[in-house]
Amino acid sequence: MSINKIRSALYKSAKILGDVNAVKNGTIGKRIARRAAGKAAGKILGKLFK
Repeated sequence: MSINKIRSALYKSAKILGDVNAVKNGTIGKRIARRAAGKAAGKILGKLFK
């Protein structure tokens, strides 16, 4: 198994654990909003540095 596959599996599991934790703490709304904001910022930066 390559390092990249292991890394991506770890990141996916961390993301799922973060979602579970947010549901437990009742902060899932904040998490979804932050993720959407991060994606939007990433798209804008991607367009700037093309």
